[in-house]
Amino acid sequence: MTLWRTKIRILAGVAVLGGVAALPAPVSAVAGSHSERAQGGAVVSVEQAADLTAEEVARELQGEIDSSQVRYGVTAYRVTYRTTDSAGAPTTASQLVVLPKNGARHLSTVSWLHGTTVYRKDVASENPKSNDRLVALLFASTGRAVSAPDYVGLGSGEGFHPYGDPRATVAASVDGLRAARTFAHRNGRELKRKVQVSGFSQGGPATMLVGRALQQKGADRYFRLGALAPVSGPYNLSAFEADAADDKIVKSGLYLAYFATAWNKTYGLYTSPGDVFRSPYDSKVEVLFDGHHTTGQIASALPAASKDLFTEDFLNKIRKPDGLLKDKLRPMDNTCNWRPNVPVEIFHGRGDKDVDFSHAEYCADQLTRNGAAHRLIDVGNYDHNGSVRQALPRIVRFFDESAKTD
Repeated sequence: MTLWRTKIRILAGVAVLGGVAALPAPVSAVAGSHSERAQGGAVVSVEQAADLTAEEVARELQGEIDSSQVRYGVTAYRVTYRTTDSAGAPTTASQLVVLPKNGARHLSTVSWLHGTTVYRKDVASENPKSNDRLVALLFASTGRAVSAPDYVGLGSGEGFHPYGDPRATVAASVDGLRAARTFAHRNGRELKRKVQVSGFSQGGPATMLVGRALQQKGADRYFRLGALAPVSGPYNLSAFEADAADDKIVKSGLYLAYFATAWNKTYGLYTSPGDVFRSPYDSKVEVLFDGHHTTGQIASALPAASKDLFTEDFLNKIRKPDGLLKDKLRPMDNTCNWRPNVPVEIFHGRGDKDVDFSHAEYCADQLTRNGAAHRLIDVGNYDHNGSVRQALPRIVRFFDESAKTD
């Protein structure tokens, strides 16, 4: 459910401490106060990650993402901030915040939510060649502020990544928006209240989770939902994992192994790795998914097929989940089961062999049953990674149009 890109090159950053004392501080965070230090979204540190002209942004995107909509240069920052983990305990997370060099003081805001990432440094804040970094540059170059959270346990954040956990996903994303607002304010800029949320693969259901939190739960006192554009997401996670168990998707073993090890850490799915993984893999899988191994390293050490990696007993439990597993899957089978009051466009490609197009139809059906207006857009016969590349120019246009009604 991701771009599975492994090329890493880390840029050294410099601390940024700018601020404008005359501007009123955001309600949700008073810089430097005890309340800011104690609450989610408090900024811990900032490093400049990139400073690009419009021409340089276009060159970065060349060959990967359509650059025809690039209008402005951008400055990108690695921001570490306070949030909470899957248990609700305090932790830190990192994100990439990108601001356009367009002279505007008040900026529309995009929250970009990334797909499955196993290596903690293969995220937007750390890897300048990651597709998520490029997506953030694209959105910012159209004149928007971008918050691209790495999620809990990835990037420079503490702990492990509770893959797909809804509580930690929403916390890191909303707290990331708060941190981005505080940082922008310190640099003399203000983020508008309405947030346009988009994400790819794992970020598809994350988009719907974050959108629902902003709209229904009032997750933040300032930010409100502006538009939703999920791309190629597994909105019926039970069905996705069952397909992985049956080797009906590409990289099925890797997807399911990441799911099993992360959910065991988060919820306690098994007692011993030998209950889940065949020998000799039972002695190495948990180490491989520690966040410090690349996708290539993992793929070279494990079989690609689930039937070769897992015990039949565990595969049967995935095919027909019950008890704790069924309970924990339920929220991830219902990320679209609500009524957004903002424009919604769901993007997917018919050629996707990682996440079947039926997931987009499943999401659309749930929205329809709730009376929500939406559009399901088939971007064509493209694979998983190709589908997001096709979707991005359309999402920019969609966000442009939806912003006109604000």
